[in-house]
Amino acid sequence: MRKLASSVLGLTATIGLTFFGFGYYSQGLTAPGLNQGKLAPCPSRPCCVNSESGATDKHAIAPIPITAQMAGEPLVLVQEAVTQLGGKVVLADNNYLAATFTSAIFGFVDDVEFRVDPDQKVVHVRSASRTGYYDFEVNRKRVEKIRGIVTALSK
Repeated sequence: MRKLASSVLGLTATIGLTFFGFGYYSQGLTAPGLNQGKLAPCPSRPCCVNSESGATDKHAIAPIPITAQMAGEPLVLVQEAVTQLGGKVVLADNNYLAATFTSAIFGFVDDVEFRVDPDQKVVHVRSASRTGYYDFEVNRKRVEKIRGIVTALSK
């Protein structure tokens, strides 16, 4: 019994250290930024959503519509929504905003990027985990929360 408990404790410690290691590693990476004027495509991993993906792509998510109530500054509202949800804005200009969200326990970093498309009257969004494979739809849910806050703020 004592040997089993020791083995379980050792395995648990190894798994925990591995997760902390991945969290630490993700903190040293950066957002991909714009790729030929558009948000970077998602990797094949399911821990990413992107409104510039094709409609049938498993990573697809709707962009945030720009309404008349946004007074021509949709990224100001997006920045406020990111801040309300505990994100950190790392870069902002007239048409692009990059933010990070860090998980509380292991320190995993997710990048959330926004690009204003004035022709389509939308703000495109990409949210992705820097490391790992599954995210249990955390990125998709985060984008939907941001959309809800932006919609509420623009009324």
